Amino acid sequence: MRLSQKTRLLCAALVPMFALAACSGGAGGAGPAGGGGDEPVKLTVWSWDGTVERAVPGFQAANPNIKVEVVNGGSSQDEYKALDNAIQAGSGVPDLVMFEYFAIPYFAIPGKLTDLGAFGVENLKKDYVQAAWNDVTVNGKVYALPSDYGPSAMFYNMATLKKAGISEAPATWDEYYEAAKKVRALGGDHYIAQDTGDLFFLLSLIWQAGGRPFKVDGNKVHIDFTDEGTTRAVAFWQKMLNEGLVNTKVTGWSDDWNRALNDGALATQTMGGWLTSTLPERAPKAAGDFRVALMPQWKQGDKVGAENGGSSFGIPAASGHKEAAFKFLEYFTHGGGLSTRVDAGAFVPNTSVLESEAFQGKANKYFGDQKVGGVLAEASEIVGSGWQYPPFFEWARSIYGDLASPFYTTGKGSLTEILQQWKQRCVQYGNEQGFQVD
Repeated sequence: MRLSQKTRLLCAALVPMFALAACSGGAGGAGPAGGGGDEPVKLTVWSWDGTVERAVPGFQAANPNIKVEVVNGGSSQDEYKALDNAIQAGSGVPDLVMFEYFAIPYFAIPGKLTDLGAFGVENLKKDYVQAAWNDVTVNGKVYALPSDYGPSAMFYNMATLKKAGISEAPATWDEYYEAAKKVRALGGDHYIAQDTGDLFFLLSLIWQAGGRPFKVDGNKVHIDFTDEGTTRAVAFWQKMLNEGLVNTKVTGWSDDWNRALNDGALATQTMGGWLTSTLPERAPKAAGDFRVALMPQWKQGDKVGAENGGSSFGIPAASGHKEAAFKFLEYFTHGGGLSTRVDAGAFVPNTSVLESEAFQGKANKYFGDQKVGGVLAEASEIVGSGWQYPPFFEWARSIYGDLASPFYTTGKGSLTEILQQWKQRCVQYGNEQGFQVD
């Protein structure tokens, strides 16, 4: 799940990644080290996911010589900066660190993360949906294990759709467009969706449409927003915005957003599957009205999805307890600690969980007793393959907000122009950081 919603990281203040490679305490491919015997080991884990700590008691009971301390590193951006600083200083580097999927290349490519191949990690591949495994793989090597996941899905208010004369959830984006006009015809603050520059939503549209704007090969990065899939997705959402079918005043995660969800003014939200645990808290008055469906498709009969968020854990190359760290990593992402985290609300990409009757067969009262697990399991399996993020995406996403804000507040310009400006900034920054970007 996208557990951090802040969008700022002063990446310019970070020491360029390749300059830090020498401080990483060894090559990323270094083999197991530390924690292999019976001597006491203390692991430090940096995480903003509260479910990880739930797995500690069971792990320590089975491994009394390993003590685990889970430290909340704050927002993801704060954590990344602190990790870079610790690596540069050569001290205070934790043994396990939580990373959003797009942040893995930034640390993996210059050798700041341990290649987990030495631990036989390939044996775990079959228990993860393919897209999540791809997220933790850089240049053919696995640098982290998936811990939570955000397959894109459409959350829709059935009561609002019925009020607009719509009997079922839109199955295609063409149907979604027609539904948007009917919802808007209700008047007032009724819209089918809101958007004030949500980059992850736009990228999920592009992803699902077959666009692959980022191509990464080692330190070479190619950026292109003119391919067919990208152009199709951008043009569609531009049409929605141009025709006033999207609320551009209400920002996601704000109090106004909560109110709009509560009173049914927003008919749909296309977000990561993690919204199932967040929506009931934000819109309690809408209990029983919401349902979950796959993303609308670009062609009738297709079943293709995308991602919107997700996290993993990797072992810094400078960790002195890699073997013990991997033992705990495997425990809470794959082994005995997994069920504890799932019970605590974690949405994980493990097929053993997603395919289980316990996950798929449970009716969810908030969603009108719908068995939402089956929908989200399918959404996880149909994520389009081949998507990549540039290694400097953490910086890039903060810059996108600066570029998009004027468009959403004034209506002047276009998404296509924003993306081209974004590309230019990314090319300049990436080359300054030692990549070859075009």
